[in-house]
Amino acid sequence: MSINASEHVSARTERLLSTSVLVIGTGGAGLRASIELAERGVQVLAVGKRRKHDAHTTLAAGGINAALGTMDPEDSWEQHAADTLRESYFLADPAIVEIVAKGAARGIEDLERWGMPFAGEADGRISQRFFGAHKYRRTCYAGDYTGLEIQRTLLRRARELEVPIVDTIYITRLLADDGRIFGAYGFDVVDGTPVIIHADAVILAAGGHNRIWRNTSSRRDENTGDSFRLAALAGGRIRDAELVQFHPSGILEPADAAGTLVSEAARGEGGILRNALGERFMEKYDPERMELSTRDRVALASYTEIIEGRGTTNGGVFLDVSHLPRETIFEKLPRVYRTLIDLQMLDITEEPIEIAPTAHYSMGGVWVRPEDHGTGVAGLYAIGEASSGLHGANRLGGNSLIELLVYGRITGTDAADYVTNLTSVSRSHEVVAEARAEMQGLLASRGTETPRLLQRALRDLMTEHAGVVRSEAGLTAGLRQLDEIEARAAGLGVHPDIAGFDDLVHAFDLYGSLLAARATLECARERRETRGCHNRSDFPEQREELRGNFVWTPQSGPVFEPLPEAPAAFAHLAEERIDDSVAGKLVE
Repeated sequence: MSINASEHVSARTERLLSTSVLVIGTGGAGLRASIELAERGVQVLAVGKRRKHDAHTTLAAGGINAALGTMDPEDSWEQHAADTLRESYFLADPAIVEIVAKGAARGIEDLERWGMPFAGEADGRISQRFFGAHKYRRTCYAGDYTGLEIQRTLLRRARELEVPIVDTIYITRLLADDGRIFGAYGFDVVDGTPVIIHADAVILAAGGHNRIWRNTSSRRDENTGDSFRLAALAGGRIRDAELVQFHPSGILEPADAAGTLVSEAARGEGGILRNALGERFMEKYDPERMELSTRDRVALASYTEIIEGRGTTNGGVFLDVSHLPRETIFEKLPRVYRTLIDLQMLDITEEPIEIAPTAHYSMGGVWVRPEDHGTGVAGLYAIGEASSGLHGANRLGGNSLIELLVYGRITGTDAADYVTNLTSVSRSHEVVAEARAEMQGLLASRGTETPRLLQRALRDLMTEHAGVVRSEAGLTAGLRQLDEIEARAAGLGVHPDIAGFDDLVHAFDLYGSLLAARATLECARERRETRGCHNRSDFPEQREELRGNFVWTPQSGPVFEPLPEAPAAFAHLAEERIDDSVAGKLVE
């Protein structure tokens, strides 16, 4: 008698793993936490659904911040904190800002000690360059491959410490009993084997949620809201879900590469933005800085041109560098040149690039404590893009990479102390059974809805109703459409076959995306103001009474929490205007 794939999986014996600390996510944040735990002699297991060599961290090009003062001796952690707070439109948690700014230099020292090939000056000091919205030069870099080199450096150190890394495990549920973590449940994406992992603590480093928009810089199986769902179902809370950074220049074609970024160096080197009528439209929006304006302004300008009917037939605008000398393009924009040749057979020395704003970075995420990034659920932590609190309504360029270095170390330290001092662990059979039943129910389903098609419907919804510009009417319409997609998701059909278990992966990606989309839409509707990345056409002004965060759970929806005042050490610096000219600086 033949047996189909779902029957085979449901009958298969579960694989049981055990560790002191489980790290979910094998990008830079997860690796840094794993390294700290291993150096402290604590058993750690890092798991992920994506190959560790190709984590989202590798796409970060610009650099990593620390007030080292090597180029500008007058720089300080206080000024770094002030620039971060100002750029967040004062929605960042001042305590988190202070901890990152103070710990940044140590983060750079750690990388340097582990062999990170930073660009250097003739006298051996690490080079630092300007980035948009920084008062001083504090961005360290390794060409335009900074994130890739950081990932390589952390992987090398993890290998030296013999950190076990399994990058074929998809975690579907965190296991918590009476408000305390005791492990996780998931499956092997290659052969579908169910996996139970017993762990005394879990560090969530599984990224953000920007894949729920149609045009996004994330790859297909990245940043689908996994962290939001895992934390929320375990009793955690989500903060600032509505605050998403849109990058001005993602390509539109081919469809499977839509959202791939065209480096802002293309504008920095003299690229010109034109609408479908051939007009250089930045003259209307920022006549002084033009194409070298800040990321949020350029994205809003492009969006406005498109929505008012001056965009291309594909819904984009043109970025033109063809007037630049060919030598400049090959020397300064080699990756852009190669990318467009590879993806579109487009020669950027001859033709303009069609681009559009693209969802790029989740500035919100799981609510965490400043001191250790604990979530309020005992034994559960969140770090990196999975967490929240540093970026507010606009991320300071170069801060995302240093955040993972600082809090990877701090959280690893606290998790080590937590599991070392734990005296008893309670594991609930009922909680495990619930996680098991969810997966087996999907595999046994004879539903007719296809996960990938519902993912596309959700991305279309979010792009239309929660993109660069939002409104009450649009967000409400988006929530009605979300209700319909959620109802359809109850009838998913999952069909693993000889090629693997991609269908099951897409189903759980969809579950995470649906929860993240609801948090985003509900919080965006409540934030009735325009602030940083959050543009409300019906509330164009910034409102002081909304200087705080919307914190969301599936049970309560969005709840507003005011922010404390920044400490005197950098509060006054954050209020000062800085030179926002673009001369000699990278665009954001």
